[in-house]
This record gives sequence, C-alpha cells and structure tokens, in this order.
Amino acid sequence: MDNAVTVISNRETVIAEFDRVRRHTELLCAPLEIDDYQIQSIVQTSPPKWHIAHVTWLFETFVLQHFISGYKLFNSRFDYLFNSYYYTHGEMHPNARRGMLSRPTLDEVYRYRAYVNDRMKELMENAEDAKWQELVFYVILGLNHEEQHQELLLMDVKHNFSVNPLLPAYRDNLPSPQSETRAVRWLERAGGIHLVGHDNGGFSYDNETPRHDVLLRDFRLADRFVTNGEYLEFIKADGYIDPALWLSDGWSLIQRESWRCPLYWKQVDGGWNQFTLGGLRALNLHEPVCHLSFYEADAYARWAGKRLPLESELEILLAEQSVTGNFADSELFHPSPAAHQGQWYGDLWAWTASPYTAYPGFKPLAGSVGEYNGKFMSNQMVLKGGCCATPSGHTRASYRNFYYPEQRWAFTGLRLAEDM
Repeated sequence: MDNAVTVISNRETVIAEFDRVRRHTELLCAPLEIDDYQIQSIVQTSPPKWHIAHVTWLFETFVLQHFISGYKLFNSRFDYLFNSYYYTHGEMHPNARRGMLSRPTLDEVYRYRAYVNDRMKELMENAEDAKWQELVFYVILGLNHEEQHQELLLMDVKHNFSVNPLLPAYRDNLPSPQSETRAVRWLERAGGIHLVGHDNGGFSYDNETPRHDVLLRDFRLADRFVTNGEYLEFIKADGYIDPALWLSDGWSLIQRESWRCPLYWKQVDGGWNQFTLGGLRALNLHEPVCHLSFYEADAYARWAGKRLPLESELEILLAEQSVTGNFADSELFHPSPAAHQGQWYGDLWAWTASPYTAYPGFKPLAGSVGEYNGKFMSNQMVLKGGCCATPSGHTRASYRNFYYPEQRWAFTGLRLAEDM
C-alpha cells in the first residue's frame, strides 16, 4: 500500500475530489450525441459508454464489495461486461466486441454511475476510523484510474470520429493556436549516478517504484518537440521509403500498412490537413508532430542524426521543471507550438528509447489491482510527460506511461536526444 499513495486523511477533501473527478468524466461526454457512445473503431479503442461504465465497475468491485458486507450489486451481469483485464478477478467480455453492446442502454449506464456514486459517498462518510486509511488508498487509486480513462476517452473519440467520412468534430468551438514555434534549445547534463523513480511524496503507481540509482553518460535533450514542419521534411526526403532508417519490425509494419505520414494527416487538394478533435484543419507547421508510433519517432531521430531519450534521461530533466503545460484543462485537446518556454509537460507523451520493464526490487500491489501495471512489462515502450488530453495534476516526472511500439492513436510525440 505504501508504494501507491500518500494517505489523505481529510474526509471532506477526499469526498470533494471524488465528486470532481466523477463529474468531469460526464462533462467530457456532454458534447457527444447518443449514437457516439456506441462506437468502437479499432480493437484498441473502446466506446465512451464502456469507459464510463468500466470506471464505475472498478469502484463497485474493488471498493464497495470489499468494504461493505452484503453489498448489493446494481446488476450482477455488469461484472462480466465491464471487467477490462483483471483475470484474477474473473472472466470478461472480449474487448474487441465492446462496440457491439447496445445494451445496457446509456440511460442505464448513467443510473449505474449514480447508484455507485451514492454508495461510495455513504461509505466514505460513515467508514470507521480504523478502516479509513485502507479505504482512501483504494479511492485515490480509483480516481487516478478514472483520470487515465478521461484521457483514453478523448483519444478514442478522436479515432472513432476519424473513420467517419463526414469527419465530425468532437467540439467545433475548440481554439486553434496560431503562435510560431521557436528554435530548439539543447539542455546538457553530466553523466554519472542519478536517482530516478518516485520519491514517495504524494500518489504514485507501483511501477514508479522503488527509487533507485541509474548510471548515465553525458547527454543533451531538446527542450521542445519536433514540429509538423520538421517532420514534413523527413517525408519529403523519402524517409518512409528508406529501409536504412527503420527498425526491422517498423519497416515491415509501414510496408504492410502503407504508412507514408503520421496518423490523421490527410492530403486535400495538394495540401496537408490534419484531423483533430475540432474537426479537419490545415496542418500547422509550427505545432508538434503527433500521433506517431515508436517506429516513426525512432526513424526520424536516426534521419536527423540524433536518437530518442532514455527514460531516465528524460525523467531527470522533467524533475527539474514545474509540472505546467498544455493539459486537458486548457481545452485545446491538441498540442500547441513552443512559442516561449520549453515543452516538458503536457502537449504530447514523449516516446523514449527505454522498454517498459520492472525497476530493481519492484513489487506489484497485492491482489487483483496488482494486474494494473506489472503484467504489461513486456514488448512495450515507456513514454513520459503527459499530453493535451491528460488531466492537470495527473502526471509527474516519475510517471511511466507505456504503449506498444506500433500504436499511434494516443497523443504521442517526438523529442530528440544525443550523447555529448
């Protein structure tokens, strides 16, 4: 338990945070029409209706049933429908078929949320002091889990809409930043032994621990992301058809899928456009290039004569910065140009060259919640920093996001590094 959260003792604070996070999920869904809640465009995405039910299922399954003797389930069949990947808990509906669930209806899913919200508030208000610390641990874990799904919901809605020939906007009133990006600056750091991992100050996931030493060489990192304009030069230089630039799996992938540009880029009347949560827009060359796979990021870095940063290198620089940037509360839901300050947090998750593996001495949480991170430590790559769809306050220097190298529907971007 100690690895996951610093206990918040004030009941009113915890209950207020529960209300805030739960309301925000529904606020994000407010622009959707009822038909939009059902769509699942690819295996990796989930329908919005499933997201809002799943995060409710987690509170019912791992909090209410654990702390309330004889708790009455809202609907016992929901346990199968809305379990995501907790095999130690039970079986689940195949994730590729979530878009086929016309029932329960959206109205019933929202009644499910209201039912669980009421039971959760009763539990938090009346829990005995002896149980409070354990209860808060699971509540805060559940709220951070829901914030992750708020980001996923926006990612998934974007992809769901992108396959519609009408190219509908999630919100047609989203602003489009017009500032110009500045020249890149390089920050140099000396090698040697450095400490990385969570320092036990505030919430963390188990995969961020334990804090430990790493040995690094002297290095430098770019203080902003690669832009659309810079990436376009890579495309014009035949970067997508030069096998010397690509890892073997990446080369096979782009041949098989006929990739010749980032996801959501479209050529219209000879010019480049980009699909966004605000609809189809002309490609802004000053914005950071986004929705890249690891393979594309790695190929560009090689073409540019640089490399991707190591997870520990990027974490060291992140730890020096204040956690401010273009997060979801900015309501751009799109990366913005680096006009003045460096881009460290927000805008895009930065691919690193580090595989997602366990830290020395890592121990997953006990019980089914131990499946949350540990069992995915294979064949994925680490990303850091948060993005324009990440809730403000959700990320930190030690935060370890992870995706498979071929995936690019997340808000992922490219930062360069090199040895000194």
